[in-house]
Amino acid sequence: MLNIDLHCHSNVSDGVLPPADVVARAAANGVHALALTDHDDVAGIAAAQAAAETAGVVLIPGVEISVTWRGQTVHIVGLRIDPLHPDLAGGLAGIRRGRIERARRMGDDLARSGITGAYEGAFGYAVNKEMVGRTHFARWLVAQGHAPDMRSAFKRFLTRGNPGYVEHEWTALENAVGWIRASGGMAVIAHPGRYAFNARELHLLLDAFRALGGEGIEVITGSHHPSEYGKFADLARAFGLKASRGADFHAPGESIDLGRLPALPHYCQPVWQGWPELADHFSPSLA
Repeated sequence: MLNIDLHCHSNVSDGVLPPADVVARAAANGVHALALTDHDDVAGIAAAQAAAETAGVVLIPGVEISVTWRGQTVHIVGLRIDPLHPDLAGGLAGIRRGRIERARRMGDDLARSGITGAYEGAFGYAVNKEMVGRTHFARWLVAQGHAPDMRSAFKRFLTRGNPGYVEHEWTALENAVGWIRASGGMAVIAHPGRYAFNARELHLLLDAFRALGGEGIEVITGSHHPSEYGKFADLARAFGLKASRGADFHAPGESIDLGRLPALPHYCQPVWQGWPELADHFSPSLA
């Protein structure tokens, strides 16, 4: 079977590796097709595409869009997008404009808790200065000894109710799905197990997403515990959504590596089923 990984990040957003190095790592790990899905920015896709052609990897142009739905942050992955489409490009530019203001407020909130210099420290970790985010703050907090690892940094400082977390209004769900569809792409709900929704709220989200033209949901992801795989596979089937698989890779050693996830459950319909770019490169029996 093909090893397909449809969620990862480069240093264009909050990953640590340049886009070409992300592709090289994926190729070394046996990945056949990779989607680069940086947060709210598509600036790394051209470099990733060039590297993929050299490495023999099929590069799927992607993005991960920040959304506010019912007061909570949700991420929507776009796959097979046209990164130059004006609706998508304009929408992402608007989201990025709000990121620096949010980062400054995060730094101020940490300072009120006695941790000074956090904004400047996080800014230093961001290669793309428009994309300072929680992961950059977490890396700085770990480096400064305020937390032993990334998971602890998020849990102690950067989640709701803790220092460093600030409310922020991202774009609307209908905007994100609309931009992705306008650019020719497929909209997928990222890591649904990460959201603090009860069962009813999650079902309402899936209904709203599907009504807007959303097509997929991440079932196998580095952000899910293995015990959750079956739950989201069942939800995909119940709501008529295709299933996606992606490591949500950010950096070596921070989480599961590219291409190292188990296969989708056999009863799921993969999001990549019927993609011509896979059939053109691989045996139809594999794609």
